Amino acid sequence: MSGILSFFSFLWISFKMAIRTLGQRKIRSVLTILGILIGPAVIITIGAVVGGYSQYIINQVSSLGQNNIMIPPSSDYTLTNDDLNFFRSQPNVDRAEPYYLTQAIVKRGDKDLQVYVYCTDVEFILQSIGGIKIESGEAPSSSDILGALIGYKIAYDDNNNLVYGIGDVVPVKYYASIKNGIPQYKTTNVIVRGITAEYGGALFFSPDQTIFTPLDAGQKIFGMKEWSGVIVRMTDPAYVKEFVNTVRNTYGDKVSVISFSAIADVVSSITAAVSYVNYVASLSAVAVAVAGTTATMVTSVIERTREIGVMKAIGYTNGKVIIMILSESLLMSFAAAASGSALGVLGALYLGRSGMMIKAGTTSITLSAHP
Repeated sequence: MSGILSFFSFLWISFKMAIRTLGQRKIRSVLTILGILIGPAVIITIGAVVGGYSQYIINQVSSLGQNNIMIPPSSDYTLTNDDLNFFRSQPNVDRAEPYYLTQAIVKRGDKDLQVYVYCTDVEFILQSIGGIKIESGEAPSSSDILGALIGYKIAYDDNNNLVYGIGDVVPVKYYASIKNGIPQYKTTNVIVRGITAEYGGALFFSPDQTIFTPLDAGQKIFGMKEWSGVIVRMTDPAYVKEFVNTVRNTYGDKVSVISFSAIADVVSSITAAVSYVNYVASLSAVAVAVAGTTATMVTSVIERTREIGVMKAIGYTNGKVIIMILSESLLMSFAAAASGSALGVLGALYLGRSGMMIKAGTTSITLSAHP
């Protein structure tokens, strides 16, 4: 028992002497701690940011419905009712609906807002894609070709002031054709039947900047003659892969098959690879920290040769001398770990809040994720 107490008493003396020594060599100690804290700061920052954004992307893909599949045709193929009936006849298909899709411009106050127009069964979209909620009004019926469910950012300006309310007429300037290499636009009107609640950033389309209208509006109001694609909803995500293989084997390159569950799997694989690369890169920072600490301790031992000799002369064993030397490195490591972890957390929070901007043509999306 006395031996244990003696050992802990010696440890306490060693740490007090280490604190005194570090205080005498302030500049060197601070520089060494800075070199050590790079490791935990980099690892925490990169790991948290990559993990946060990867989880955000996977959640966004999953929110679109992992049992949903989009089937747009190739440029030289036209989807017909025969194709729609084929999709609906496949086993485990819950529902399949065609859609028209176009880009348009809506005047919101004194600004032009780029929007998407989806013409399909609006209730089907609301049931299939999680997260889209109606804030006010209701979805237009299939026979109400002038009615529209508009996104939050179309109805409200940047200051959250209402621009288009229920029953208001929204002028929509949409792309019609190309003549002599110049895009031709036409303008039509839709009537607001409902407004969606704010959805936030999204990867594949932004419900906040989307106008949903019944399917017949695509042909009768916007003049589109060919379907932009078909949305298929399976009864369970487990049947998605089987359906995708059937469509690809049947149609080949005539159509593209976009499976959100497959995208989520790919995103998971990519982010896992990125995390591993970042981990390997972070090891270099750890190696720098180890090298810095080692160099400092070797220099400290060389400078204290006389002091170590005196300690040996008064009865200190080699083990006790090593413990006293290592006490300094432990104190610096603890200080660097605490400050490096705090710095890493702050860096991750800053990068997460600043967001990552993705641009596609005239549309830009800022992704903000919590680390």
